[in-house]
Amino acid sequence: MGRPSPARVPSTPVELTYLPGLRDVLADEVAQLLPDARSVRDVPGRDDALALTLPGPLASVTALRTAVAAWVLVHLDVPRPKSFASPEHMGRIVDAVYASLRVGGSSTFRFEAAGADSAVFARLAGMLHEATGLQHDPDAGDLVIRVRRGARVAGPQDGAARGARRGPAPSDADPGWDVLVRVGPRPLSARTWRVADFPGAANATIAAAVARLAGLRADDRVLNLMAGSGTLLVERLLAAPAAAAVGVDLDASAVEAARANLEAARLLARPPRPVLLRADATDADALRAAVTEPLGGLADVVLADPPWGTLHGSHADAPRLHAGLLRAAHAVSAPGARLVVLTHEVKVMERVVRDASGLWEPRSVTRVYAKGHHPRIHVLERR
Repeated sequence: MGRPSPARVPSTPVELTYLPGLRDVLADEVAQLLPDARSVRDVPGRDDALALTLPGPLASVTALRTAVAAWVLVHLDVPRPKSFASPEHMGRIVDAVYASLRVGGSSTFRFEAAGADSAVFARLAGMLHEATGLQHDPDAGDLVIRVRRGARVAGPQDGAARGARRGPAPSDADPGWDVLVRVGPRPLSARTWRVADFPGAANATIAAAVARLAGLRADDRVLNLMAGSGTLLVERLLAAPAAAAVGVDLDASAVEAARANLEAARLLARPPRPVLLRADATDADALRAAVTEPLGGLADVVLADPPWGTLHGSHADAPRLHAGLLRAAHAVSAPGARLVVLTHEVKVMERVVRDASGLWEPRSVTRVYAKGHHPRIHVLERR
């Protein structure tokens, strides 16, 4: 008798959405955390999505911290959504819904689609309710089902993309429809640790990108200046271990908010047990006196998110604040240390980096698009 063939590992087509500008950061995270993922590629016509095929448990996508959301992707070669009602197509959509429910339970669902309030979608909602027991809540449903037109094949030369498709030329072929079922009842960007919603807090997905751009080394001594409610520090410590971690802010209410968030993230009770201090992050002498002992030396990584004059600080004070930050960070960091600054003060930061060329060498600048804002992530290396 021959040897039995190995059991086939089920694979799931997945789409990951991200904030425009963070594509390469997410791709690196996928390569590290989902090493078995296949066919990682950009979604045609989008600047905020990656597609991949994931073998094994779908729950592994929840480890991603730089993705906004993960979706189970079902492509249907049909001309219009009313065709979803056929047993074959509805069965595939129901399977995708159950795949999401196994990762995180939901009791309600809603559609995100053009014509979501039409009779066609009302019928589809009734069928999904009958098949799954989920209630249709068109305004606030937990489980989001997104429906969109499929992507057209680029051209006749792209035979690999068409696969075995037959019929009209790609430019004339109906692209069908994509049904995307969000994995879990909340987007991946929703952080359960954020119990202190401090005004002006950094976007947690961007903060996770800051941590990755800074490098994740277990022997790093991490210093978070202008820490606010601790978003950068929390995301760095959740991403990887560190030798030491210190957060600094001059505002007592910010320090207390950071403490609450670190506690909610269960980081205060485990090594390296981050220390929170009140100090002026632009005063080099005072800062060095405050942080050297809890860090156990000089910092290997400095993270900072300066206020940008809307809820904290002022635009007029931004040049002094940013220049002081670069000088003070240099005074408390080791040779070759990395400084990563998330800032909305684009022109100010460019100028102070040029002025501080004797202290810091620029390594990269990443532009991020988030809800009408376009902050930059500057990575610098200490000279």
